[in-house]
Amino acid sequence: MADPLHLVCPHCDAVNRVPGARLTQGPACGKCHRPLFDGHPVALDEARFERHIARSDVPVLVDFWAPWCGPCRMMAPAFEAAAARLEPNARLAKVNTEEAQGLAMRHGIRSIPTLAVFRGGRELARQAGAMDTAQLVRWMQPYL
Repeated sequence: MADPLHLVCPHCDAVNRVPGARLTQGPACGKCHRPLFDGHPVALDEARFERHIARSDVPVLVDFWAPWCGPCRMMAPAFEAAAARLEPNARLAKVNTEEAQGLAMRHGIRSIPTLAVFRGGRELARQAGAMDTAQLVRWMQPYL
């Protein structure tokens, strides 16, 4: 991990170059100066989704969910806890499929919650159904 990594700021969406060796040292955004990782998933709409998926060099785990979905609401605390455990080696993001219906349609989301891992703009894996924190972390290990 000596090469610089591109990381999209979860606050201002600026793309930052961070040396791989500094990834675990709490890097901050060069534009807004806020932490690039804060242990919480980032909420993405359609415009932000494309930038975060295409421009991040770390894998992005996306939770496609909806506010009316019981399993989605039950999994939310586990997803939050997984963010704290997986960052900075991965970015965790949430997409509300009610607000981003076009995005859900483009990615073929047929059931929720659906989890998908992206890197370099490509989907690497997908899993439908709720998971607890340990299952989420274990499922992500091959992509870190």
